[in-house]
Amino acid sequence: MGLFDFLKSDKKKAHEAAEKAREQVQQQASAGPATSQAADAASATRAAAERMAAAAPPKPAPATPTPGSAAHKAVPAPPRPAPMPKPGAAALASPGAAHTPTPGSAAHKAVPAAPAPAPKSAPKPAPAAKKRTYTVRPGDSLSAIARRELGNEARWRELYAMNKGVVGSNPDLIRPGMVLTLPH
Repeated sequence: MGLFDFLKSDKKKAHEAAEKAREQVQQQASAGPATSQAADAASATRAAAERMAAAAPPKPAPATPTPGSAAHKAVPAPPRPAPMPKPGAAALASPGAAHTPTPGSAAHKAVPAAPAPAPKSAPKPAPAAKKRTYTVRPGDSLSAIARRELGNEARWRELYAMNKGVVGSNPDLIRPGMVLTLPH
């Protein structure tokens, strides 16, 4: 029995219970005196509602998709609410310093750090550091490379964006021997 069949059978059971309750109310209304009709109908309705609530199976909790499941890849995760700042913390912090990402935070990995403003008398910086590269081996995938080399499997999109000219239009098709540039 599939999920939809299960839900349909629940609706059918609820409908049948409601019909049965209506029939009981009608029977009680026709059998009893007219003055107590409203009180009898109310008590019969309450009793029917209690029976239906007791007979209804508990609603199953929605399944949480795992990182390897197709549902996890097809449905984006709901946004998480931002933490509330502590009272008075805004007055203590300087403007623009509301959040400083830590090396382990997602913000640190998603957004490159802005260079610190250099004093006017500072010498020119040395040439840029040597770019990190990775040579694709048999059985590699962009997500596996990102997990191993960058520490976060979700950064495969960043890796693909940097190497789209090497990889081509299909990120799932990488060949051994390709040399990929790794983001910092």
